[in-house]
Amino acid sequence: MTWRIIGTIDTMLLSWIISGNPMAGLKIGLTEVVTKMVLYYFHERAWFKVNMPDSRKRHLFKTVSWRVVGTIDTMILAWIITGNPTTGMQIGLAEVVTKMLLYYFHERAWYKIDYGLNKRRRLKRWKKML
Repeated sequence: MTWRIIGTIDTMLLSWIISGNPMAGLKIGLTEVVTKMVLYYFHERAWFKVNMPDSRKRHLFKTVSWRVVGTIDTMILAWIITGNPTTGMQIGLAEVVTKMLLYYFHERAWYKIDYGLNKRRRLKRWKKML
């Protein structure tokens, strides 16, 4: 949820600035609330199955894979909402930079909080015992 709030604000602002239309920014951002939450859920489920130790390298790979999925989603939504494929492309490309930076630091902050990781560690230990 925290990432979605950060991501939505970023999308709204970039969409508004690039399209010059605050309503387009609002529509793109609000539509993404739904699409990105669904896509993010499946992205996290896939990464949960990846056998890679928790590290900066893992966080970097997750950042890049999520950005590919997120950028494609943004470009398509922006194109549909603005009616202009170039605007969709510009918004998506601008987000590549802002979202990767924001997501990386968000992911590192949540990792330091350690929320939900105890359950994952117990599950891995239990599987090793079997």
